[in-house]
Amino acid sequence: MAWPQFAGATYIQVVPKRNFILFVVVCLSCLAAYAAREQAAPGRRFGEVLSIVESSYFERIDRDHLFDAAVDAALGNLDEHSAYIRGDVRADLEAALDQKFGGVGLELSIDERLGIPVVASPVVGSPAWRAGVGVGDRLEAIDDEPTAGTPLREIVARLRGPVGEKVVIRVATPVAEAAATLDPGVDARPEVERRDVGLVREMIETQSVLGDRRTPSGGWEWMLEGVPGVGFVRIVSFGERTAAELAAAIDEIAATGQVRGLVIDVRGNPGGLLAAAVDVCDLFLDEGVIVHTRSRRFNDADAAATLDARRATVGAKLSTVPIVVLIDGLTASAAEIVAACLQDAGRARVVGNRTFGKGTVQSIIPLSDDRGLLKLTTSEYLRPNRAAIHRHSSDGDDAAWGVSPDAGYEVSPTAEVIARVASWRRLRDAAGKVPAAFVARGLPRDVDPILARGLEALAVNLGGEEETPRDDDDSPAAGQ
Repeated sequence: MAWPQFAGATYIQVVPKRNFILFVVVCLSCLAAYAAREQAAPGRRFGEVLSIVESSYFERIDRDHLFDAAVDAALGNLDEHSAYIRGDVRADLEAALDQKFGGVGLELSIDERLGIPVVASPVVGSPAWRAGVGVGDRLEAIDDEPTAGTPLREIVARLRGPVGEKVVIRVATPVAEAAATLDPGVDARPEVERRDVGLVREMIETQSVLGDRRTPSGGWEWMLEGVPGVGFVRIVSFGERTAAELAAAIDEIAATGQVRGLVIDVRGNPGGLLAAAVDVCDLFLDEGVIVHTRSRRFNDADAAATLDARRATVGAKLSTVPIVVLIDGLTASAAEIVAACLQDAGRARVVGNRTFGKGTVQSIIPLSDDRGLLKLTTSEYLRPNRAAIHRHSSDGDDAAWGVSPDAGYEVSPTAEVIARVASWRRLRDAAGKVPAAFVARGLPRDVDPILARGLEALAVNLGGEEETPRDDDDSPAAGQ
């Protein structure tokens, strides 16, 4: 407009410079005050509502509880992944991402017949491991408080705590190993020997990369049983040390000198750190886009400008070895990034069934009073080919979301088969002295149909080479 331009030019000519600077400062201060007033208005209204409820509601109100409920409702109105994190949920989240927590080192399941926690495996090197707590032991009490009927989450919370503090657990060990079982359908109640075990909590580091089965020393066997030359790694989450753990496992696999293929299993993996997923992909690629991320945009014209590409760097491991990635409907978030990246790069064949479809990134933002964390959706990620992964509530099965297996490699086991494979896998993961009743029977390819299909995919990549002949004596019983 002519008038503003003219007025500005004229004003600068006749007014002293210091007065003009003062005028600008005053204008900016007024604008800042106005903006602050507008931003503070909702806060004032919220505080007023809290005060009225607190002073007038017919029962006494916990102000903090009311505030927490209000924040939960506000964030829940944004999307299904934004949340106000506090208490035990915060501790669980931080432990999962940091891959460590204060505790005694027990992996537990619940005996549904008795409602008592049973040791699925002690963590190698932990206080429980050193005290001789073993697979199949029942945890009957914690600091003299019975555990029967207590939710597993609460039991875990009671076992965790500050490093250096002591906790006493009452352990019942079955006397007759043959009678011990984790199968809730079996009614046997073997005789047990009870003892109180005093443990001092330590910092327990969890593993996010697992192998095919435990070694006697508590480590992992990285080569798939029954299929010589094929490495097998399971990534169960994406934390601070995931990429380093995977790199170490790959180095051990490569050291065998006879690697014909690699299976990466991310079934049931709920995700974790975006950076960890990027680093995992980078282990297998020398170049190319790993994932696109898109941050907040104000209009459609900003879409391209807000798109950021994470790229691979030179130094791929097992660069000539064919790879298969196993997925299922619980493969989500960071795990989907890995499957999509290796699929788009032509580096891996993907086998299983379509993934969960969680393609948004949450930032963890601590509040100033340190009473909680905001888990806030701040961006979304796209496949290297820029296709969307996130499934919106309005998307049906025909929409494009998630990561689908390669054509011809779709496998959808029944719920019964999935449960059997999970139980069999837990037994193979057990560390330490394992009673006979807790030893998993059967070769992986015979028990796990998705893995079996993945091995067929490897055979195709290897030019049709056959797997080792099946030994019927090692096959699982028909009733398993």
